[in-house]
Amino acid sequence: MLIAETIRISLASIRSNLFRALLTMLGIIIGVGAVITMVALGTGAQRAIDEQMAALGGDILSIQSSSWFSRGVARDQQTLTTDDAKSLATGSVHLSDVVPEINSRFQMKYGNKNLNLSTIGTTPNYSSVHGFTLAQGRFLSAADEAARSRVVVLGSEIPAMIEADAAALIGQRLQIRSISFQIIGVFESKGGSGWRNPDDDIWIPLSTAQFRVTGNEFVQTISAKVRDTSTVPMAMLEIERVLRREHGVLPGKDNDFAIMNRKQFAESRQEATQVFTYLLAGIAGVSLIVGGIGIMNIMLVTVTERTREIGVRKAMGATKGNILLQFLVESTILCLLGGLVGLALGASASALLAKYAGWQTMVTASSAMMAFGFSAAVGMTFGIWPAKRAAALDPIDALRHE
Repeated sequence: MLIAETIRISLASIRSNLFRALLTMLGIIIGVGAVITMVALGTGAQRAIDEQMAALGGDILSIQSSSWFSRGVARDQQTLTTDDAKSLATGSVHLSDVVPEINSRFQMKYGNKNLNLSTIGTTPNYSSVHGFTLAQGRFLSAADEAARSRVVVLGSEIPAMIEADAAALIGQRLQIRSISFQIIGVFESKGGSGWRNPDDDIWIPLSTAQFRVTGNEFVQTISAKVRDTSTVPMAMLEIERVLRREHGVLPGKDNDFAIMNRKQFAESRQEATQVFTYLLAGIAGVSLIVGGIGIMNIMLVTVTERTREIGVRKAMGATKGNILLQFLVESTILCLLGGLVGLALGASASALLAKYAGWQTMVTASSAMMAFGFSAAVGMTFGIWPAKRAAALDPIDALRHE
C-alpha cells in the first residue's frame, strides 16, 4: 500500500505542475530518442552487411592480379589466365567450383538508349556459384562459350534503364562496343553489396569477351567456391600453392596475385560498424546525463517549494524513509515517462529515415529496453540527492518555512 500511495502522490504532484514536468522530461526524451535512433541505424547497417554477406557468399574466395608500383603509381599487373582457373579446378581438393571473370566497362546501345555498363565475361557456372536467379530466359551455356557466341544476359535493373519490358527483351539485340549481341536472359534482383550493384551489370561468355570484345586473354578475377567454410584457411593455402607453381614464383618471392576472403572483409566492416554504433549511442547517451542533471535541479527546487508539506507529513508520522521514497519515486516516474515518449520519438525518427532517406534501420527490443532502463537508472541516480535532502529536513524548521 505504501508504494501505491507514494506513486499516487507523485503522479498528483506531476499533474499539478504539468508544463514544468514536460520541460523537465525534455532532456530525457531527447536522450532516449537519440539513443534509439543511433542504435537503430547501427543495427540496420549490421543487418545490411549480413545480407550483403549472404548475397556475396561467405564461402567464395576472390583471386585477383596483384598491383605493382612505378614512380609511386599503382599499375595493374595482369597475371591470371583461364589456365590458372583450370589448374585450380583440377588441382584443389578444397574447392568445389572455379569461375574466371573479365570485368570491363563498355558502352551499350539499345535503340536510342546509350549506357556505360560493367560487362562481365565469364563461364556458365557463374550464376550457380554467385547465387544468381534468372527472371527471364536462360544463362550462358557451354555451347555459347565454345562458339564464342555473341549473347548477353542482363542485370535486373537494365530493362528499366532502357525503358523496356524484361520478358519482351528476350531475343532482341543490343550493341556492346558496336558489336551486336542477342539478349538471352534477365536476372532477378541480387541487391547491392556496398561498393557495387550487380543488378546493373551485363554478362557475356568469357571466350567472347577475350577474343571478340577486349582482345585480352588475361582475366582480372577468379572466384573460387570452398566446399566447406571451415576449411577456408586451408583452401587459401592450396590456392597459393597451385598458383605459385603455375606462375613459377620462386621461394622467398612475393605472390603476383592476391587472395581476398570476403567473409573476413565483411566481418571487418561489421566490427567497424559496431564500434561506430557504440560511439554514436555514447554521444547520444550524454543527452540522458544532461537530462538527469535537469531533473535533479527541478527536484531540488521542488523540495524547497514543498518544505512546509514535508514538515506537515513528518509531524503526522511520516518517516525519513517515506519522504525519501516519495521524491525518489517522483524523479523516477519523470524519467520513465520521458523514456516512453523518447522511445516513441526514436522509433518514429528511425521509420522516417528508412522511408525518406533510404537508410536501413532496425529498432530491436534489446535497444528499447536498454534505453528505457537507462532512463529509469538516471531518474533514480539523480533523484537520490534531492530525496535525501528532503528526508533530512527537520520537521519544526520545515513547518516554520514560508
